[in-house]
Amino acid sequence: MIRAVIVDVDDTLCLTEAASFDLENEVLAQMDRPPMTRAVHLATWGEPLLDAMPHRSPGLDLGRFAELFPVEHRRYLAEGRLDVIPPENLAALDRLVEDGHTVLLLTSRAEAEVMHLLEPDHILAGRVTGAYHQGNTRFRKPDPRVFDELLAETGFRPAQCVYVGDSPGDAVAAGGAGIHFIACLQSGVRRLGEFEARYVTAAVDTFPEIIPAIRALQEGREAEAEHHAERGAQQR
Repeated sequence: MIRAVIVDVDDTLCLTEAASFDLENEVLAQMDRPPMTRAVHLATWGEPLLDAMPHRSPGLDLGRFAELFPVEHRRYLAEGRLDVIPPENLAALDRLVEDGHTVLLLTSRAEAEVMHLLEPDHILAGRVTGAYHQGNTRFRKPDPRVFDELLAETGFRPAQCVYVGDSPGDAVAAGGAGIHFIACLQSGVRRLGEFEARYVTAAVDTFPEIIPAIRALQEGREAEAEHHAERGAQQR
């Protein structure tokens, strides 16, 4: 059975690339730095923020950026400009929980960028069980070992898990770990042809479409199990 559905945050659960582009450029402006181009931001999207920023703004004082960013990040959250989860995506999470799946987040974000999603009064409360991020994982996507802590702490086997993400690196990490991967293409940032086909179990155009995709995967696994059981009975 598929027991866990692991969800990426940025441009999967919520569309954040455009808002993040604006947010990061506002911080650069505070530092009297020229704005990055959208093309550069897109090319490095999916990388941990502090790993990506030297490429987005060469010569950047990374320490100063790291000091200023949390203030602007909190302002964007307070103004409802970031991490806005559409109602249909929340409904999809509800369906996953109703179907008996454990829902977890796995993201390249730093701990401070993700912990607000797990506050008791957040809209995800009761839907998402936990989150894995830079603060509690030793490795980063696309390294398959990014799932090590999640698998060790939950006791789930890789074959019991599905990861939903939006980038080729997400697919490589999941596939390398033996975890089913669903490519969510809703943001339009990536095209399916950019993903290694061997790592993609299914592809969806919108997040809610993961519900039938996971059910189809589950039915396929159950049919496979029934097939092996029948063969075993015939052999006996």
